[in-house]
Amino acid sequence: MPHIVVIGAGQAGAALVAKLRSSGFEGEITLIGAEDALPYQRPPLSKAYLLGELDEDRLWLRSAEYWAEQRITLKLGSPVTAIDPDQRTVTAGDEVLHYDELVLTTGSVPRRLPATIGGDLEGVYTVRTLADIDAMRAEFAPGRRLVVIGGGYIGLEAAAVGRKLGLDVSVVEMAPRILQRVAAPETSGYFRQLHVERGVQILENSALERLLGQGRVTAVRLQDGRELPADFVVTGVGILPATDLAQMAGAALDNGIRTDAKGRTSVPHIWAAGDCASFPLNGAQLRLESVGHAIDQAELVAGNILGADRDYIPKPWFWSDQYDCKLQIAGLNSGYDHVVVRPGANGAMSVWYYAGPQLLAVDAMNDPRAYMVGKRLIEAGKSADPALVADAETDLKTLIR
Repeated sequence: MPHIVVIGAGQAGAALVAKLRSSGFEGEITLIGAEDALPYQRPPLSKAYLLGELDEDRLWLRSAEYWAEQRITLKLGSPVTAIDPDQRTVTAGDEVLHYDELVLTTGSVPRRLPATIGGDLEGVYTVRTLADIDAMRAEFAPGRRLVVIGGGYIGLEAAAVGRKLGLDVSVVEMAPRILQRVAAPETSGYFRQLHVERGVQILENSALERLLGQGRVTAVRLQDGRELPADFVVTGVGILPATDLAQMAGAALDNGIRTDAKGRTSVPHIWAAGDCASFPLNGAQLRLESVGHAIDQAELVAGNILGADRDYIPKPWFWSDQYDCKLQIAGLNSGYDHVVVRPGANGAMSVWYYAGPQLLAVDAMNDPRAYMVGKRLIEAGKSADPALVADAETDLKTLIR
């Protein structure tokens, strides 16, 4: 009986094995995860779970009963230590598993501050796993001083939680503006104002020199000499694709685990999907980090393992929750040359990204209609007249007729 082994029990891995079963695969399926917890969703970790609004069992992607009913073997708390592509075996814990097809859905790992600048002090946290959040939750007590290193979405979400729980919060960003890598100045400005109005100190153009403390962090020193007192620090300075196992197996890397449009790596019978994988699009290898992408690509790979032979065409969408603001993003803004800002009701706003006449992406802040219209246009390969988009009197629904 054929055996499909999937390494990485996050969103992509869970979606892939579920799709295999729902598509009629009757062979053995093993899902291997390094963490002890049942496969769970990560986005709520830095939002509702950290706020204490969500219990752990509500993070689970599927119940414990589901995995048993579907005859999917979960091998949790079992980091993989070896892959032998010639023998088609995987070593996880003290067990050696033979596979017919192997899928790497290993996700990504957070960048960490080096120990040479205090990154190994107690009270310094990253936001990635359930264990990460459980370790830091007790730190979020009213009146304590939190310094967030990094003004991306993860850092800003942690800052929002801190302020909602009554902490004194500072965000340190070395770039000229928060969200500079991922958003237009207009979106950055919206979120800067959102945080400043709620009492967050935003320090842009501010490079970190080191963390201070004996054993435990007590302050953050910036390169201009300023020191920020800190009871604890949360770092959100980016993530890296988890490629160690792919490299061990001899798979080609290119901004992640390089795959073809079907999800196959350079090694026969080994596939990849999710945050860890880069795939061809418009002549380049693209890697996406989002729940929607992880599910879509994983399900496509599951189909291709079973013979579907389909190419992956992404339909990117993302979101972030900060205070009472829900940001929804459709499309990819890379290569834009101008934006159009559309005001919405009650402080809502959307930013529409164009390359020449072509609509590429939309950032919608508390504006679900702008998000849905933009998403439909982008997925259909259509655009919208920028003048009509900018006019608050335009009924957005007319743009998709």
